[in-house]
Amino acid sequence: MRTAHLAVEVSGFGRHPQAWRHAGVPREALLTPAHHIAMAQLAAQAGADFVALPDSFGPDHLLDAVAVAARVAPAVPAVGFVPTVTTTHTEPFHISKAIATLDIVSAGRAGWEPAVSRTGAEAAQFGRKPAAPPADLWREAAEAVEVVVRLWDSWEDDAVIRDAATGRYVDRDRLHYIDFRGEFFSVKGPSITPRSPQAHPLVVVREEPDSLAVAARRADVVRVAAPDLNAAHAARERVRDAVSAAGRDPDAVAVLLDVEFLLSVDESAARRELDELGEHPPQTLRIVGAPDALVDVLAQGAVDGVTAVPLALPSGLRVLADEVAPRLLAAGLRTPPDPAATLRDRFGLARPANVFAGVDR
Repeated sequence: MRTAHLAVEVSGFGRHPQAWRHAGVPREALLTPAHHIAMAQLAAQAGADFVALPDSFGPDHLLDAVAVAARVAPAVPAVGFVPTVTTTHTEPFHISKAIATLDIVSAGRAGWEPAVSRTGAEAAQFGRKPAAPPADLWREAAEAVEVVVRLWDSWEDDAVIRDAATGRYVDRDRLHYIDFRGEFFSVKGPSITPRSPQAHPLVVVREEPDSLAVAARRADVVRVAAPDLNAAHAARERVRDAVSAAGRDPDAVAVLLDVEFLLSVDESAARRELDELGEHPPQTLRIVGAPDALVDVLAQGAVDGVTAVPLALPSGLRVLADEVAPRLLAAGLRTPPDPAATLRDRFGLARPANVFAGVDR
């Protein structure tokens, strides 16, 4: 039996819009560092590979996910952090710097999830361009990811030399212009941030019709939504086929199923808790039951792991840490994480070579 990956999505008081009424803490807690640190600590106790931090330019996300991750990561070791960054209204140069910085302050536990901004309301907040069709937005996102990765490579590992005798802090021969010119961006580079511990923090992409090409070419982890395990397996095969067609090894890309959950001592108790929260249509596979129900999903092996999405927080993470994690270890579905491992290590990914190394010397 192969081990499975486990990520946790942490947003607000959970995915259910009424969860804040039952959280046991005031809604203002979302604006305190202590709340975000506590959520990450629970995810780390659950043995999660990373905490996914959703973000958008809509009204549901009050704080910047990258900034939250940069505050929390140094305080919570042994778990990765993958904030969402929308590419539609954000320059890739800024994204490159922000995620490389997160990788540095987290000692190699950073990733990012590129996303697009679809609405006219979001576009109006910036006033630079109108809303566009999803296909156009994801073509732009593909360019943004390419620029970001090239900028990460624009500093070689040994570019910082600190040569006191000559007064040189950086060896300019080990910094490189990327000279990118595309449909949406023209970026000369180089970055102003040194190469980070992982060199390339993980790229996590949600699979949807217009994002599949980006996932196939660039993703290290692909998140899929599916109503059941058969559909999840089909989504995994679809992603793997696209990755292979893009000339990459599909075994180097992990496919994680989003699983909404509300767990309690038994299914009846869990159903009562969900009834108290009220009606909210599932966005993917939903588990309402005892802790073993989530273990069973991972045991089926339909995908490479799950992104566990609590309907309510912090209770969902407490159950995950106290009840689900020990069961996963006992079943051999997870192994105790190495606290010194980078996020790339956790996914079995080598640190990539620099494409510019040895160029223009």
